[in-house]
Amino acid sequence: MKNVLTLILAGGKGTRLEPLTRERAKPAVPFGGAYRIIDFTLSNCLNSDLRRILVMTQYRAASLDRHVRLGWNFLHRELDEFIDILPPQQRIDEQWYRGTADAVYQNIYTIEQHEADYIVILSGDHIYKMDYSNMLRQHIDANAVATIACLPVELKYSDQFGVIQCDGDMRVTGFQEKPPLAEPMPDDPDRFLASMGIYIFNRDFLLDRLCTDATERDSSHDFGKDIIPSMIETDHVLAYPFRDRNTNATNYWRDVGTLDAYYEANMDLVEVAPELDLYDRSWTINTYHPPLPPPKTVFADVSGDRPRAGRALDSVLCPGAIISGGLVEHSIVGFNSRVNSWAEVRDSILFNGVQVGRHAKIRRAIIDKNVRVPEGAEIGFDPEKDRARGFTVTQSGIVAVPMDAFTEFG
Repeated sequence: MKNVLTLILAGGKGTRLEPLTRERAKPAVPFGGAYRIIDFTLSNCLNSDLRRILVMTQYRAASLDRHVRLGWNFLHRELDEFIDILPPQQRIDEQWYRGTADAVYQNIYTIEQHEADYIVILSGDHIYKMDYSNMLRQHIDANAVATIACLPVELKYSDQFGVIQCDGDMRVTGFQEKPPLAEPMPDDPDRFLASMGIYIFNRDFLLDRLCTDATERDSSHDFGKDIIPSMIETDHVLAYPFRDRNTNATNYWRDVGTLDAYYEANMDLVEVAPELDLYDRSWTINTYHPPLPPPKTVFADVSGDRPRAGRALDSVLCPGAIISGGLVEHSIVGFNSRVNSWAEVRDSILFNGVQVGRHAKIRRAIIDKNVRVPEGAEIGFDPEKDRARGFTVTQSGIVAVPMDAFTEFG
């Protein structure tokens, strides 16, 4: 894959994920305890033999930059393998990125420094497994100038995706970005064909289109809104059906753009047989693991009137976690977190360094890192009380506690 350059767009604000994105970029949000969201895209690249990667950042990128440097520094520059972080250069003008296409255009000088015939453009904020090399092979064999990965989605979500129409040969014949109501697929009246935001372009064709788009005053400089629609009438644009490298059956792909979607995707992992298999050694998910001891449970005193036992049921525990006489059920516990005696954590996600005090009770909550939950506190039982503390409560009742929340909340 020496003639391929991969660009990962990782600069979005992720406002719908606040408070988890108040201090970090969306791709840097922890997922499944041990990972960051961007690890899935980066791991897909390495497993697909794409080893020349530029990660384009923008907002709140410090933790993302640190994570990539710590966990993804094993490629060999002397073999022309690299993962480079590209903050906004502002070499062309002094504006922030105005759209996904503008983000690539503003880095056009860096892209031109790397020899490549094909450009793969990915998003850094989705959870899935995919072999991009198969998509690239089909792009080359079909002699297309652009290829868009796609998957069927229910019609009610049409205002959240780019909508693709294509003919029997999978040539794209129409594209609308987030229409109120999508046109269903011919053989499925309940679903439409959605763009996954995964693109492959012939390099020279892409750079020419980006330069032309940059001069358009009415353009929003976005791939879905401007670049893709402008090319389908005159150029060979191909649709590529998503093939899940994870199962090849259920097509597991999650957009974790909201707190509810993020919570549900995490809870998928604590099921007995999760759809997303993190234990599949044929398609590993790489990340940075800090040097911590294994997780452990302590106390098995079930005698007397106040029995205490460290228990974790149907849960994921990360290194350094200690369940010290408390109960964790159907939950994820991050690095260096501790659940103390008689505390209960159910259906929840604890980030790194969370300390849960004695007799505290937590349910259906996302607790960001370094939060100290006071002794006897309850989170997730009274939505109005949680809102009054400054926590975010979603429509479905998930409570999100921000990073470093003070200890003595009422």
